[in-house]
Amino acid sequence: MTRCLAWGAASTAASVLLCVAAVLYNDWLLQFFVTTGLPQANSYVSETFATDQPHQLLFGAVELACALVLIAGAVLAARCAPCGLALAGWSAVATFGGCSILDVLLPMECAPSVERACPPDNIQHTVTSGLVEFTLFTSMALFGLAARRSGLDRSRSAAGRFVPYLIPVSMASAIATVGPYLGHPGGQGIAQRVHLVTVAAWFTLLAVEARRAGPLPHR
Repeated sequence: MTRCLAWGAASTAASVLLCVAAVLYNDWLLQFFVTTGLPQANSYVSETFATDQPHQLLFGAVELACALVLIAGAVLAARCAPCGLALAGWSAVATFGGCSILDVLLPMECAPSVERACPPDNIQHTVTSGLVEFTLFTSMALFGLAARRSGLDRSRSAAGRFVPYLIPVSMASAIATVGPYLGHPGGQGIAQRVHLVTVAAWFTLLAVEARRAGPLPHR
């Protein structure tokens, strides 16, 4: 009984933290209330916390808070997850949070959408952003495989049920953001914000996954 109560508290806390992360990860919405001078349609969200931007501390702090909340939620969920693909999936989510912290600690030096002399290919930030995307899609793939390999009702796994539909949209929108790196800027801001909404949807699915999980393995 005590173990079940402990699991219930941990799963609830994990679910709440993942929902909070879903909201914080879309901090681009703050640009409707905070004047950044950056065109949302043609700017990366990471430009808001570039080192020469006036609201660097605000957006950087929100990004860091999101990463820490996400890591905490993933760790809580992983503590009671069965070994195997499900545990690996939660580990990938926590790693995603860690890479997001690096992404903030190694920011862009300027905002290429409004500064012509600013290159879009800041190597350090590009690498950390690439790691963020890699761990994101790794987590999606692992939960999808976990649901596929389980012999139980897939409707119990929110992440496993919907991830086959979410991955194509999330990946396509992520790829659509690389225009400036290929010498074709324009519209990357819209594509990235669509991508961020898909990530928020993924965190929400993980929140449901954490809340529905019980003491008995279902993956």
